Formats: sequence, C-alpha cells, structure tokens
Amino acid sequence: MRLSTHLIALCTGLVISHASLANDLPQRWVSVGGALSEWVSALGAESKLVGVDTTSQHPESLKSLPSVGYQRQLSAEGILSLRPDVLIGTDEMGPPPVLEQIRGAGVPVEMFSAQPDLASLEATLTHLGRLLGDEAHAAQLFTDYQQQLQLHQQQVKLAQADQDAPGVLLLLGHAGGKPMIAGKDTAADWLLTQAGGHNLATHSGYKPFSVEALVGLNPEVLVFADRALTGEPARKALMKENPILASLKAAKEGRIYELDPTLLVGGLGPRLPGSLKQLTGEFYPKAPASP
Repeated sequence: MRLSTHLIALCTGLVISHASLANDLPQRWVSVGGALSEWVSALGAESKLVGVDTTSQHPESLKSLPSVGYQRQLSAEGILSLRPDVLIGTDEMGPPPVLEQIRGAGVPVEMFSAQPDLASLEATLTHLGRLLGDEAHAAQLFTDYQQQLQLHQQQVKLAQADQDAPGVLLLLGHAGGKPMIAGKDTAADWLLTQAGGHNLATHSGYKPFSVEALVGLNPEVLVFADRALTGEPARKALMKENPILASLKAAKEGRIYELDPTLLVGGLGPRLPGSLKQLTGEFYPKAPASP
C-alpha cells in the first residue's frame, strides 16, 4: 500500500514538473525570417506564432498573421503591441537599436544564423527544439533533411556522368528592375551548387551587374527570383527592364527559370530539397527524373 502511495506521489510530481516546465517555455512568438518561420511550422508550433515578418510567406496560413514588416526594418512598437514572450529571428533582422529596445522592454530576442550550410541549420533546429521543449522532433527533422540532400546528391552525380555542370547565374530583382547577381556565401549559391549547377559569379553576396560582365559570362542557364512579381509577368518585366538578357545563350535556348525569392531568406528552409529536385531537372533535362 505504501509502495502504491509512493508511486502515485512520484507520478503526480513528474506530471506537475512537466507541466511547470511547459508553462515556463515561451507561448507567444514573433518570428522574423522566412525559413525560420517555416521550421517553426514544421515543428508543429505554428499555433504559438502571433506575428511574422513579410518574408514569412509559407505555409500559406502564415499570411493571415499580423505582419511586423520587413526583417531589416522592424518596428519595436509593432512587435511589442503583439505582447510576445519571445522574438526569434536571424542575424539578418534589425535595425540593432530596435532589437535593443525590444530587449529593454523585457522580451527575449533569440538570434539564429542565416548562413546557408548544414552546420547552421543543425544549430537552428537544436535551438528551436530547446525553446519548444521538443528537441527529439527537431533532431529528427535535421536527420531527415540530411538524408534528402544525400539522396539528391546521388542523383546529381548520375546526371553529371553524362553532362557537364551548366554555367548558371541567379538574378534577384524587384519587378524586373535593377536585378543583382547572387555570388558566393549566399543561399542562392548553395542552391545552385547543390542542384548541380556551376555558379559563374565569383564575388561574395549580391551585387548589381554590368552589361559587359553579363555578356562575358554568358550563362547556359539563368535563374531569376523577383520580390514583387511572379510567373509570366515577372519574366516579361525582367526581359523588358534588361534587354541585354535576350542576347545570352540561356535566353536563346529558352533556359530561363523562376525561383521563389522567399527560399533565399533566413538560411536553409524545409522547402529547399523540393526546389533542388526541380532545378536539377532543369539543369539536366536529359537525366532521369529523381524519385
């Protein structure tokens, strides 16, 4: 009888302890950075989000949440009005004085790396798992992600057995105007490389292009991401605002492809493996489709 009583007391204590721990975790989140918000949703915690930035467009349900503006131009008043328990964002968010103001108001600011590499993604998921009290789920998501990428790289190697890596450029613009070329140390470069392309840009970050440089590089494939338009309107705007593109090999052979710009924000996101498959299919049209 005493043993039963002790067991009941122990179990009750564990339940109370677990409930107390759950209550100590942040319940009202504001998330800044498209990929970061997607991972929160993938971890089953979308219900905790009370606000997101304008780059957080996926899943579709995030669009119904209050917006706190563009990630680099946040407003302390707008964020604090949502009464968050925590603000999460990548090192791309700011400006710094606003973040200090939010911290000064007693709201923790949890920072994550936006570096497009697996080490940063693992750190991001581990950090999110701790904040959610669900580290096992976060670890499983990372393992699954790694496996998807490894399987995809096998498909890329098979494709490259019969075809050299195509020279590629990625242009990031707004309504076709003044697009920038994605260079090294960007999510775009990671995406192009993982998809089996050879990024012809050798600079770091995103930089405007000169007509001479573009003609000199003459990519076989051109990928564009427009932050204002999508589909055929985006393609037409790009060609209208940048007529030099029509002289490139990629344009003459009809190898200009669109990419969702939100894939390039906040580090590696959960939709990237699917986008890799699509890009690889476009880079290597004669290769067997990946499963």
